[in-house]
Formats: sequence, structure tokens, C-alpha cells
Amino acid sequence: MTTRIPRQELAARIAADIPEGSYVNLGIGAPTLVANYLPDDLEIILHTENGLLGMGPAPTAGQVDPDLINAGKQPVTALPGAAYFHHADSFGMMRGGHLDVCVLGAFQVSQAGDLANWSTGAPGAIPAVGGAMDLAIGAKSVYVMTDLLTKTGESKLVASCSYPLTGVGCVTRVYTDHAVFDVTDAGFAVREAFGDTTIAELEALTGLVLVDATAPERSNRDEGKDA
Repeated sequence: MTTRIPRQELAARIAADIPEGSYVNLGIGAPTLVANYLPDDLEIILHTENGLLGMGPAPTAGQVDPDLINAGKQPVTALPGAAYFHHADSFGMMRGGHLDVCVLGAFQVSQAGDLANWSTGAPGAIPAVGGAMDLAIGAKSVYVMTDLLTKTGESKLVASCSYPLTGVGCVTRVYTDHAVFDVTDAGFAVREAFGDTTIAELEALTGLVLVDATAPERSNRDEGKDA
């Protein structure tokens, strides 16, 4: 039986892979949890598309400032040295390749790294692409945070996306509640499987042939120390 980890643990796992000195955008929804697990002793600068550089973790109940929100209208904090700017300047940062990492949600990710995260095409669904397409093609590394399966048991990792695309060949890595997958020329490579989850079980869940790239647990920061 496969092992699933909760979103908070997955957010901490993503935070461990963000290199020091990075400029990072966290997408609406679950990706915002990553802000709460960034180490205090590392400088990682969070960007919001509505015009804030230097976002901190979520505020406590007594800290909430109704005028200080992220793009998802959630209350946030601002760290010392934070900067506020126009929405157009924010998108210039996104489109200009100035962000090192963005973390986005997804409806589907193809084995070629295509991302679909703004519409399922269902009748009556309200399209909400927002800034995701700008982030998907503008950030140097695109991490996806999502459940591996939909509520009806279908894999979000697919051979090719059936939903409208946000970006083509843009995804670097996918963090799911079962495992972490890298997007490679050979398809999805399992970087880390959680708990007792096996490659065979992941292949059965996704219906894809997966590359086994599992190794002793290391974060991007560990790898940088060896460089």
C-alpha cells in the first residue's frame, strides 16, 4: 500500500529544495504553505504577483493587516526590507526571467513537462489563468505541488494533457503526496518515494513507465555544497 504525506509535510519538503538567495513566487492555494517552512537562517525572498517582494510567513490572528494580502487575497506578513510596487512591475519581474523558482498547483502535468492548471474545460467552469502562464514560462525552475490523484482516482501525471495548457515544456519537478518526480527527456523520473511506496505502485497509479532515480535523501542545498 502506498504512503501519502500531508500537505504541510509536502510544503516543508519543497522548502528544503529551494536554494538560499532565490527569488521565489508561491502560487495560489497549497503552494502558499511553503512560506511557513522556509528556514529563518537562509535568505529566500518571496515575491507576490500583486506587488510585494519580501513576503513573510502567514500572520497569527493578532498580526493580520487587512491591507497586506497576497495574490490569493490571503493575509501575509512583510519582512524587514520588503518592497511594494505596481502590478505591472511585478509582471515585468515574472516575464523577464527574474524569478528563480515558482511553485504552482496543477490539474495535469504531462511527461514532457506541459502544465495545465487553470481550467478543466468543464461546462460552467470559470477560467482563472491569472499570472500562472507568466510564471510558468518566466521562472527559471517551475515546481508543481499537487496530489498525485484526483478525487475520482485519476492520475494528474499524464502522457499528454487533455486540459487547456498553461505552459509547454515548462515544469521542472512535481511534488505529490506520494512521491517527488523530475521531468526528464525520458519522462517522469521518481526522485523520492515517500514511506513504503514503490516504483511499481507509482506506475500502477499513474499508468506511466517511470524512471527510478531514487537515492539517499538530499536537498538542492546539499547538492550545492558539493559543487
